[in-house]
Amino acid sequence: MFAAPSDGRSADQPLPRLATGLEQLSRLDRAAELLGRVAGTVVPSSGRVHDELRGRSLGHPLHSILTDLPIGLWSAAVALDLTRPADHAASARRLVGLGLLAAPPTALTGLADFGALSAPARRVAAVHAAANGSGTLLALASWRARRSGRTGLGTLLTLAGMGAVSVGGYLGGHLAQSMREPAHIPGA
Repeated sequence: MFAAPSDGRSADQPLPRLATGLEQLSRLDRAAELLGRVAGTVVPSSGRVHDELRGRSLGHPLHSILTDLPIGLWSAAVALDLTRPADHAASARRLVGLGLLAAPPTALTGLADFGALSAPARRVAAVHAAANGSGTLLALASWRARRSGRTGLGTLLTLAGMGAVSVGGYLGGHLAQSMREPAHIPGA
């Protein structure tokens, strides 16, 4: 289905082969174009705000730093759900909610980085964004279920969301490491 990497990446491992296949899947171009339009509408294409969203003051891409917040908060909620210490439900609900608050700035910084990507990377980024968006929607559904007292359903929704976010995270790592997309920081 997908071609093996031709640049020395592990062709015998299924996940790198799948991610590389996404790079070559031209059917993703429409999704990438849509994401580009969203990025162009939501994030300024240049200027100080754009530069700061890309991490200028840090000298490091901001998106990769912010991703740790929702992932970490949702992972902590899952840990509480699985270990079930006394009165864990309220704490897990708060952690899911805090992850939801951290998701928009994380997505915004990702959109700011989108314009610097090559066409193959944009294809991967489109799937990365869709997976993370799905995970965030599942986290929102989890938070709502938890608020209405349905902790079991909330737990299942958080677990499903973490599955989606894990796919998104893998693809984000592929973009940052395997594809070696330029992490040029404006003004740095």
